[in-house]
Amino acid sequence: MSTDDLRIVKNRVFDEIAIGDEAFTERTLTTEDIQLFAILSGDVNPQHLDQQFASSTRFQGVIAHGMLGGALISAVLGTRLPGPGTIYLAQTLNFKAPARIGDTLRINVRVTARHEASKRLTLACSCVNQDSVCVLEGEAEVIAPTEPISLPRTTLPEVRLLAGDSGLLRLLEYVRPMGAITAAVVHPCDALSLSAALDAQAAGLIIPILVAPRAKLQAIADSNSLDISTLRIEDVPHSHAAAARAVALAAKGEVAIIIKGSLHTDELMSAILACPELRTERRLSHCFLMQTPAYPRPFIITDAAINIAPNLDEKADIIRNAIGLAQAIGVQQPRVAILAAVETVNPRMPATLDAAALCKMADRGQIKGALLDGPLAFDNAISIAAARIKGITSEVAGRADILVVPDLESGNMLAKQLEYLGGAASAGIVMGARVPIVLTSRADSRESRIASCAIALILAHQVKKVAS
Repeated sequence: MSTDDLRIVKNRVFDEIAIGDEAFTERTLTTEDIQLFAILSGDVNPQHLDQQFASSTRFQGVIAHGMLGGALISAVLGTRLPGPGTIYLAQTLNFKAPARIGDTLRINVRVTARHEASKRLTLACSCVNQDSVCVLEGEAEVIAPTEPISLPRTTLPEVRLLAGDSGLLRLLEYVRPMGAITAAVVHPCDALSLSAALDAQAAGLIIPILVAPRAKLQAIADSNSLDISTLRIEDVPHSHAAAARAVALAAKGEVAIIIKGSLHTDELMSAILACPELRTERRLSHCFLMQTPAYPRPFIITDAAINIAPNLDEKADIIRNAIGLAQAIGVQQPRVAILAAVETVNPRMPATLDAAALCKMADRGQIKGALLDGPLAFDNAISIAAARIKGITSEVAGRADILVVPDLESGNMLAKQLEYLGGAASAGIVMGARVPIVLTSRADSRESRIASCAIALILAHQVKKVAS
């Protein structure tokens, strides 16, 4: 493609066009393409938008709307052959195969007939994917322009799709039949964490026990018009005591969930680590469950909050914990992508060596219940198209359910970038203890806090089921 092709759009008039002339463009389909077409057309068939539903159909996954291919043909006719000034008269389409996210389509038009008197053209049209499979074919009839047109290309507006609260609503509908479970809310001594506890109670997720200085709690409640008169309060002098008391309640089985309030994460985690009754054979690790418009399914990022620079054994436990979370939310055999900066093993890059070793551990049965692959760069892990370009053949690449980061810094930056720049919704949970632990940040939204409690509820009920 020349520089002029990028800067200008121009046509070919009827007299310049001969039978056999062709033009084409290529397009790699993304989740956003399908979502935008659904918004514009109003066609919200779950076959195109709902990964869970689509996985149960004959197509085994999300497919693009058939008429999206028709729109791509229109783009070639209107911008390349004949180009600007073309009048579309008729179009036939035969749909031959599904187009999927990550497919690279070659959209081709070829002149098959000219009608001198009417300046009409007949063009054969086709969309063929990267495997040379014809997705659709048909025939267009147009009136070609008779005057040359050459104009600067129009700059299209940027469109950003933001995740709505449908994921949260579906999650709440899923957990509602389970019933609320008792939770220790540790030192909720600011308006945000106290109101979040009340929101989770109102959503039917938890029966909160507030563990904090009573006078301080009451003052916050009064100044923010929050009613805590019916709640049990464990009166303690300060945040350290609150963490110790909440851990003791969990150790005795009086609460099934621990929820961090306004105290520092280190205070709470130190108290939990010091309690043998709450420890398991697993290392504790944090999981972000995320959903972003740019990816067709929820996914887990781990560990972005607890383990700073995990070694190989610690990464194995981090993966086992994430697999447990994925299975708890219904992904029976999650795909685990072990991230690094590159997708090849490099002795000078420890993350790639760890990834290779972890995959071999999975092969030997030391990590069970999932498909592992790595090292994978981030683009290969989440983009089928990127993996295909790199020549990566993998059950995991482009379809990851779990992203395992090399260290806390990279994981935290990745999660925050997805949230603040990518419009991702998130929930956070600590795995590996005998009770689920909700770690919230002061910057977390109300929706994120409620979603985290809902995930904790699922895990707490799973623990109860195993214990019984």
